[in-house]
Amino acid sequence: MSNNLKIAILGTGNMGGALLGGILKAGVVSKDDVIATVKTEEKANTLRDKYGCTVLSGGNRTAAQQASVIVLATKPHIVPKVVDEIRDTLRPDQILVSLAAALPLSVIEKRLPHPMPVFRAMPNIPVVVEEGAIAICSNTQAQPEHQILVDRIFRAVGVVCTVEEDMMDAVTALSGSGPAYVYMVIEAFIAGGVKMGLSREISTRLAEQTVLGAAKHVRQSLAHPAVLRDEVTTPGGTTIVAIHELERHGLRSMLISAIETATKHAKERSQVLARKLDQA
Repeated sequence: MSNNLKIAILGTGNMGGALLGGILKAGVVSKDDVIATVKTEEKANTLRDKYGCTVLSGGNRTAAQQASVIVLATKPHIVPKVVDEIRDTLRPDQILVSLAAALPLSVIEKRLPHPMPVFRAMPNIPVVVEEGAIAICSNTQAQPEHQILVDRIFRAVGVVCTVEEDMMDAVTALSGSGPAYVYMVIEAFIAGGVKMGLSREISTRLAEQTVLGAAKHVRQSLAHPAVLRDEVTTPGGTTIVAIHELERHGLRSMLISAIETATKHAKERSQVLARKLDQA
């Protein structure tokens, strides 16, 4: 399949557009082998000018017919409508990939005319800078070769992890919502630097690079973050004093609780959405 790979991205908004740009930049497919759909001709013209590929205003059925991999990049409550729209064009040898992390695979499968591989993906917002964290799960029709192909597509915009579907709510809470937590940390770093006399510009540069560098160090060293923390914590130094203050205010407990709370909320939202769509 990958030798004749053709990708359709239906509903190419921010996330779909980031994926489109990533797969073209990485050479997963050429611009002649990808087709995107948007709502308006104005948006279609913008994407055509930017990427040079085929972009249709509407045209979900046309795009789906030509593709071997169909990416459903619309909002969760729209996905079933799009599946219904393209239903009679779907073939068993195609792959469906939904970017609607809150939407269970079963909701999509119930609308299919026949069994076929379906994947559910949770990309986070840093895919727009090709540094996303993407978790994927799949139905029982997905085979190892399908998994390899979907991994290859998403590696164009970040790091890919495979999880069981019942872990997708935790993924949403950790990496889906996680950038917001990190933005708050960066914001606080900047404010702290400003409070202590640094200019806002210098505080911003130092804060963003500190977070970026620390994350890269964790990835490349393969060491536990606690080990790396201890390496920069000298007896009686400034770091241990600051760590004590963070521990006194419960930084780690707050973040753990935030992910726990967000997971529960994501699970509830997913269940409510599934019930609502099943009744539609």
